[in-house]
Amino acid sequence: MDAIRGVIRKMFPAKTLKQVIGQNVSISQQMIERIELWGAMYRGQGPWVDDQVDSLQIEQGICREFANVCLNEMESSISNEQLDKIYQAAIRELNENLQVGIGLGSFCIKPLGGSAAEYVTADRFVPIAFDARGRLTSVVFIQVKRISEDNFYLRFEFHEWNQDLTLRIQNKAYHTSNPISIGSPVDLSVVEEWAGLPDDVMYIGVDRPDFGYYRNPIKNEVDGSFCGVSIYDSAINLIKKTDVQFGRLDWEFESGERAVHVDVTALHPTPAISGGKSKLVLPKLNKRLYRGLNISKSNGEELYEEYSPEFRDQSIINGLNAYLRRIEFNVGLSYGDLSDVNDVDKTATEAKIAKKRKYNMVKAIQSNLKDCLEDLAYALAFYNGMTRSGYEFLCTFKDSILVDEEEERQQDRNDVAMGVMRLEEYRAKWYGETLEEAAKNLPEVAAVEE
Repeated sequence: MDAIRGVIRKMFPAKTLKQVIGQNVSISQQMIERIELWGAMYRGQGPWVDDQVDSLQIEQGICREFANVCLNEMESSISNEQLDKIYQAAIRELNENLQVGIGLGSFCIKPLGGSAAEYVTADRFVPIAFDARGRLTSVVFIQVKRISEDNFYLRFEFHEWNQDLTLRIQNKAYHTSNPISIGSPVDLSVVEEWAGLPDDVMYIGVDRPDFGYYRNPIKNEVDGSFCGVSIYDSAINLIKKTDVQFGRLDWEFESGERAVHVDVTALHPTPAISGGKSKLVLPKLNKRLYRGLNISKSNGEELYEEYSPEFRDQSIINGLNAYLRRIEFNVGLSYGDLSDVNDVDKTATEAKIAKKRKYNMVKAIQSNLKDCLEDLAYALAFYNGMTRSGYEFLCTFKDSILVDEEEERQQDRNDVAMGVMRLEEYRAKWYGETLEEAAKNLPEVAAVEE
């Protein structure tokens, strides 16, 4: 997959693509490089990751949280039973692909015929044209078939939808033995699975594009285009700092391991084996505990010297949480989604604002996702000859993500009064205590005098 991604990245330069499809593209080289960075970060391969710094995979955590919340209470269907069955099969893997789409800024869902659909990530398609409201209308999908290490077949699938309700689809194949060159044109039939694809076909009376396109509801400050921007683009430096900070924490534990410095005179000789030399060995305890050193000791001094430095882990953890809270703010998560929820020192007003911030981002993602799924429903109907079946697309998202804290607290009080919630459960939830601590901190009930 890394090799294939490498080939696709080499095919991305605008000059090469213009030669292939005969027109300009709506993506800059700067945007291409940023998509590559987002993808590397999502895979835990940020440029700062090395032998000393591991990736915490914060990027995947951010995307997973947004995808789960967005889809948790989504109800989406098509009124036509036959078409709905096809649609439900096509969105079965929506959650995991939405996670990647949120990370890379966008993705496409392309029908393959019947109920089959392909999720195409931002590093595997090239946007050609957008309409006035940012909907992708023309695109090139890139497929790579790697036959051997230096033997690649490339297929460029060009979809162009126009306002005159026409849809044109073109397929062009190339063969190359050099990943930095597009190679030379070949017939589609050279690859068995491409043999039945049309070179050039035109459809008339098509109401919208024949694929679903999703992009994050974030203004593109990279090149100003309608290309999608990663949810964590504004937090790249913060994520780097957080990974580095965790590396410090890891080193703090590793470098602070307890040890005993031992003078060589404290080592015990072992009997010689088969006439060989005897060896000096340490007492039979944990091998990691002792370090043999040639320490000069005067009479009366201990031959063993303990090495047990004081850990500074709490200060490092506090710094780590400070970075995580800032990431939460930048990407639109609530406090405690990434950081330690017990270490979030915020007022009730600040907590409510953070919760609404996340809610607003989730609603914006859901709105763009709904447009994508509506276009997908039409595309599935188009490829199954059901666009005139009178179907209706339905997609709703419940609003229980944002529940007023006071309303929730009052409901819990009512549950306590009804006896369906224990007092220690209520206290643990609203006072940030464990059940054991909450039980101990409950006020004593005064004895009733007879």
